[in-house]
Amino acid sequence: MEEKFIIQVENLTKKFGDFTAVNDISFKVKTGEIFAFLGPNGAGKTTTIKMLTTLLTPTSGNIHINGFNSVTKQDDARRSFGIVFQDPSLDDELTAYENMEYHGVLYKIPKDTRKKRIEEMLKFVELWNRKNELVKNFSGGMKRRLEIARGLLHHPKIFFLDEPTLGLDPQTRNHIWEYIQKLNKEEGTTIFFTTHYMEEADKVSNIIAIIDGGKIITQGTAEELKVKTKTTSLEDAFISLTGKQIREEEVSGADRMRMRRRMFNRMRR
Repeated sequence: MEEKFIIQVENLTKKFGDFTAVNDISFKVKTGEIFAFLGPNGAGKTTTIKMLTTLLTPTSGNIHINGFNSVTKQDDARRSFGIVFQDPSLDDELTAYENMEYHGVLYKIPKDTRKKRIEEMLKFVELWNRKNELVKNFSGGMKRRLEIARGLLHHPKIFFLDEPTLGLDPQTRNHIWEYIQKLNKEEGTTIFFTTHYMEEADKVSNIIAIIDGGKIITQGTAEELKVKTKTTSLEDAFISLTGKQIREEEVSGADRMRMRRRMFNRMRR
């Protein structure tokens, strides 16, 4: 049977002046796969995700999301995916339900369908009984669960997660991954995620791609990467492949916020 790829990236490059952030990378993600995209700070990971989610236009190369060219068919590509950003993106002055409602309106989900789906997703992340509370009173874990529910509201075929459990305690991290894995198993949603917690990638991913210096340096299962580097943990394999030097962030939190605003403004049009 012919394999189906829901994400296809070919010879993707992004330059900022004389600096090449992403350098001629190619990879494919199968439909229904859990794909981990790993790399040290400054490796090109964030820039790649921004191009995949239409926040940045590639300098060259092609991206197809659910069969749609993400440059020429941006609206179709956007409707195909949901996203949880690394930094918080909820409106703290709105209730949980109002945050969901606003997102549903942006995606033009019909009112009757929207109401039913909001209830379904808030129950999925165990927040239905807190739907009328202001988000500013939520814990970090509750906010992350709400962001997951919001990102899934429009039934996306692909779910992008940029360090979804950053800063959360182990119990909450485990709880969130249970939701994500359940979603993948029951609905066949393709998961594309980044993380600096190597044990997460080791535990949940089907395939791992590692990017460094703007290039994908290797790809395979967690076990294949361990065998390749003759190590016993994914963290050791990762360090073996990328080195021990401390790296700097690709972009600031303020830059990420501007990118999110740009995406939501485009969706309003």
